[in-house]
Amino acid sequence: MQFFSNRPAKPPETVPANSEGLGTFGGVYTPSILTILGVIMYLRFGWVVGNVGLLGSLLIVTLSTAITLLTALSISAIATDRVVRVGGAYYMISRSLGIETGGAVGIPLYFAQALSVALYTIGFAESVIGAFSQLNQFYVALITTVGVAALALVSAKFAIRAQYFIMAAIALSLISLLLGQPLEPTRIEMWGTPGGESFWQVFAVFFPAVTGIMAGVNMSGDLRNPIRAIPMGTLAAVGTGYVIYMGLPLILATRVDASTLVSDPLIMQQISLWGPAIFLGVWGSTLSSALGSILGAPRILQALARDGVLPQWMSFLGKGSGAEDEPRLGTAVTLVVVIAAVCIGDLNLIAPVLTMFFLTTYLVLNVSAGIEGFLNSPSFRPLFRVHWSLSLLGAIGCLAAMLLINPVATLVAGLIVLGFYLWLERRELSVTWGDVRQGVWMMLLRTSLFQLSQRSQTDAKNWRPHFLVLSGALPRRWGLVELANALNHNRGLFTVASILPTGSRDLPRQEKLEETIRDNMQARGIQALVRLLTAPDPFEGARRLVEIYGLGPMVPDTVLLGNNEELSSRDRYCWLIDQLHQAERNVLIFRDAPAMPPNRHRKIDVWWGGLHANGGLMLLLADLLRANIDWRGATLCLKLMVEDAAAAATAAANLAHLMQTLRIGAVPEVLVMDGRSFAEIVQASSQHADMVFLGMATPGPDFGNYYAKLQLRTQNLPPTVFVLASPSFSFAEVLME
Repeated sequence: MQFFSNRPAKPPETVPANSEGLGTFGGVYTPSILTILGVIMYLRFGWVVGNVGLLGSLLIVTLSTAITLLTALSISAIATDRVVRVGGAYYMISRSLGIETGGAVGIPLYFAQALSVALYTIGFAESVIGAFSQLNQFYVALITTVGVAALALVSAKFAIRAQYFIMAAIALSLISLLLGQPLEPTRIEMWGTPGGESFWQVFAVFFPAVTGIMAGVNMSGDLRNPIRAIPMGTLAAVGTGYVIYMGLPLILATRVDASTLVSDPLIMQQISLWGPAIFLGVWGSTLSSALGSILGAPRILQALARDGVLPQWMSFLGKGSGAEDEPRLGTAVTLVVVIAAVCIGDLNLIAPVLTMFFLTTYLVLNVSAGIEGFLNSPSFRPLFRVHWSLSLLGAIGCLAAMLLINPVATLVAGLIVLGFYLWLERRELSVTWGDVRQGVWMMLLRTSLFQLSQRSQTDAKNWRPHFLVLSGALPRRWGLVELANALNHNRGLFTVASILPTGSRDLPRQEKLEETIRDNMQARGIQALVRLLTAPDPFEGARRLVEIYGLGPMVPDTVLLGNNEELSSRDRYCWLIDQLHQAERNVLIFRDAPAMPPNRHRKIDVWWGGLHANGGLMLLLADLLRANIDWRGATLCLKLMVEDAAAAATAAANLAHLMQTLRIGAVPEVLVMDGRSFAEIVQASSQHADMVFLGMATPGPDFGNYYAKLQLRTQNLPPTVFVLASPSFSFAEVLME
């Protein structure tokens, strides 16, 4: 990792001038360090040292801070790559992993920040009642909440100035503790006392003490220079917190016996030079945390409203007030939420879930930075560079901490985030920025193509059809597209293509037409690629498209054509079939029968000529078609013609055994010719089918006459697919796998 990158920095994002904004110390460092040095330090750190001893405490502090430091490094990388506007963590995540992920994390994060205000003010009220028992806890909490919100409503700068006084109180308490005296003769315990809490249980209690680094990030929209302030202020706060937390165990372990540390939450008061200073520190830490949360929550709400994540009727929450664009409407709404929580009074049930939301945010921030660094996108050029493996390690650490603190709360928080994600995904929000997801798909595509290209030939076990549908004028050829969609069934690539006359469309109009075709298919629930090509001759254009279309090993192996009954173009049409066969593509010709209602009898007929060549492909296609929801439950009838009745019984037994071997539930039907022609038998036997599969002969010198006769023989049949299998691939092997 390095603070200054050797790569040239991209031009800074244009933002409104904010010369009066908050600086690094006041806007980031102060709220972050005050949230880190919280009530756990005053009321639980003695318990930590008493249970796990001096060395155990130092190890817990180091592990906890390491996770926080890794997250702070990830935040610094993101913050120095782009200007972080109002919304802090939500803004970072949504611009990296997409608005759905950002909103799924941002909405719970807002409520966690808002309800944290109630937790801190209730905790402040409890400590005040401990010193002044004549006061009413509810009214103290309520008055404190309104007072903290009033500070935030007046001005963020005014609230930050108030935090300076709180910082002074905390500093006074720490100095008083440092200058204090031992309570009793003490035997230093290095690893705790027998019968104490386990190491990981103590870790779970202490870890939330070091998770205050988002307090400064949430003020991103109010900072004078967020690209500089966020990394410097956040890392400085983490470092300061680590030094203090590493020094406190030395003081506590050398002045107080382990059993006393465990039993007395306010032991710091007794060993300080001036005991009341500890009360000032406790009150200051709760008030500063409440103030940091009441400043951060409305800004997250403001960003969510501006991006359209919240419902339209809540868009007014995106408005800012004054020259500094302060979210006063959001602060007022947040105050209502906090007062409602204060009235409830007991938030112990949801407090673990709130901690999980904060840790989920840290986890996702690490994932964002890790993915950006791993993809090495040209657009990701942070001044503060962090190797992606460190961000990944931070994400793993956050997840481990969540599970150690409370596995049930982790599960609940995960389900809530997932619910918001699915809700936002269904709303199909449109945004004006790109995110890292496309880069992920590009990386996976690149890796997959190179992996597939290493195979010298198609693997029969993993074969799937990649369709190229030459649709022509699409409004009149939807049957082709629907057939390909039914056969494809999300198994392979599926491209709808058309050959346009030369000069009919320039490139921008051609791209616009492709987009229109894609939209029409999506409206019909069809997921396919679209390709348009211009050519003076449509048949030559189709041949050229088949020759050049595809990427690496991913080329269409099956070409689907519409039936051609025009005499004027039949020779060119048959020439195209011959060219496609020579190019070793499967050729399917679909002759629709729009006058017949679909799926009348739920029956698919396959005219069998053996397992090899066309027979294997026809059977595969019929089985694929039957997997489609519109054809599910249809009967697949395998029809075979024999010369006389003597051969019928043997042929029927062979077909039944073959279907059992192939694991395809087809019904064999053996037909005796009895002097009848093939055309007569097909017309009589398949008259009541809903789809017919017929094999075609290999193109030769007289293929045009053959194709004309094929049209006459099948003239009155239901919808029919003529099948010509590629000569280079054995579909029998696919069926035998």
